[in-house]
Amino acid sequence: MSIVQNDIKKLETSNCDQDKVFYQAMEEVIYSISPLLESDEKYKKYAVLERLVVPDRVIKFKVTWLDDNNNIQVNTGYRVQFNNALGPYKGGLRFHPSVNEGILKFLGFEQILKNALTGLPIGGAKGGSDFDPKGKSDFEIMKFCSAFMTELHKYIGPRIDVPAGDIGVGSREIGYLFGEYKKITSSYDGVLTGKPYMFGGSLMRPEATGYGVVYFTQTMLDMENKESLVGKICTVSGAGNVALHVIEKLLHIGAIPVSCSDSQGTIYDSRGVDLELLKELKLEKRVSLERYIEVHTEAKYIPVSDYNQGEHAVWNIQCYAAFPCATQNELTELDALNLIANGCTCVSEGANMPSTPEAIDVFLNHQVCFAPAKAANAGGVAVSEFEMSQNASMQRWSFEKVDSKLKNIMQQICKRVVLAARDYGVEGNYVDGANIAGFKKVADAMIAEGI
Repeated sequence: MSIVQNDIKKLETSNCDQDKVFYQAMEEVIYSISPLLESDEKYKKYAVLERLVVPDRVIKFKVTWLDDNNNIQVNTGYRVQFNNALGPYKGGLRFHPSVNEGILKFLGFEQILKNALTGLPIGGAKGGSDFDPKGKSDFEIMKFCSAFMTELHKYIGPRIDVPAGDIGVGSREIGYLFGEYKKITSSYDGVLTGKPYMFGGSLMRPEATGYGVVYFTQTMLDMENKESLVGKICTVSGAGNVALHVIEKLLHIGAIPVSCSDSQGTIYDSRGVDLELLKELKLEKRVSLERYIEVHTEAKYIPVSDYNQGEHAVWNIQCYAAFPCATQNELTELDALNLIANGCTCVSEGANMPSTPEAIDVFLNHQVCFAPAKAANAGGVAVSEFEMSQNASMQRWSFEKVDSKLKNIMQQICKRVVLAARDYGVEGNYVDGANIAGFKKVADAMIAEGI
């Protein structure tokens, strides 16, 4: 039995429902890195894979807080510190009812390789809570964040673990978390990234992930000798921070993004979506995208109830490039076939693992340029590290400097992925290239540090 088959068998015997998405991510990586594992005995000798797939520690704690009616509420908080071979643990905090240990292990594992691909000195982690910020007042969110940080502060630090934001955790939540950390420790440390600019945040942090996805895509298309995005129809899923800034950067470069979506439905505007209206609806009013067609009556709103079974309306629109930016496993095998039938040439993942394994196989088998999340959406964590650097040196960088450094990082990630794929006999496969390049960097550091 080969190394890869043996490792997959171990995963299958230890699988459980909560960890399903975690094992999906690990299985993809194990298959991808098989050329590397079987070409150099040192990775087996030092049991790197066995060590890498187990977190250094999983921290779980109770979060007790008072709502506006003075009722006691209880949530569960987590921090999965996965690997710090390359630098301090780094990864976001997610506040959402779906948060559990399995999802955070999946996200933390992906974060190890993503952070390694940036070339920056940061390890991988993830955390969060099953707390739902939706429908909560500012005071309730502030009280929850204070209670959450009361526990979390014991495990983090600017040279230990530096959390950032994620779903449900924006600059408001980071501000409350930082304020409580400072109150508890009396220390003005760069212990969180994504902070408001007024007290240590970096310019361009909100835009970073979305802009980075587009920068990576531009480089990938250029390296594959494909036409640029300029003037091309693009479809985008999601309506959160990543999706909105993918749309914004696509508009900046002259592409035509025609869609976005939320949990209730999809907007299709063939002339190109109205970004300012989207920001008003989702960032200011926090309402359904259905309100979009009240302003633009010529646009089309497709409620979730009208979706065909197994399909997402966003991926049934003719396009040159597709950008899944909503959530994991949103893009199915049927969606992938629809995209190909609609002329899609390129797919770049803005969300974390938004394409199912079956969908990825379809893209690769049809020679679609496919950019996996751990490479394409690494811009967010890259600018988070820029914020750490600015905090450590007590400096502030201009928007232009951050943007220039981000663009360079994304171009370098793309080139690393291409070279790794070429070196290990899988040229043109950005999934395998990203996994090999990221794993090799972390693995070599783990071996050098001993056990």
